[in-house]
Amino acid sequence: CSDTVAGGPVMARATEKYPSIEAFSGDAGYRGTAVKFVDETLGLVLHISTKIKDGWAVLPKRWVVERTFAWLGRFRRLSKDFEILTGTAENMIRIAMLKKTLANCG
Repeated sequence: CSDTVAGGPVMARATEKYPSIEAFSGDAGYRGTAVKFVDETLGLVLHISTKIKDGWAVLPKRWVVERTFAWLGRFRRLSKDFEILTGTAENMIRIAMLKKTLANCG
């Protein structure tokens, strides 16, 4: 199952859990099926980041996600899929982000 098809149910569950969500963001791989699903089924917008110029360029908002993944990857327990339960992995992410936040406070 491709990401564009599997992404629909994930976004639907996200809107159920967090009803304040107003829009989603995705890269060019989510054009088509995912955009149509979000528009017709959820009544929201899926913003697709477009290529700004030829070559390398920072895409708006996407760098925030990539930077966060890089921070999380520096924690040993999150560098690989060690956790069996997703709840444990989620808590490890929370602990890592708390540590990162507290390190920036001082």
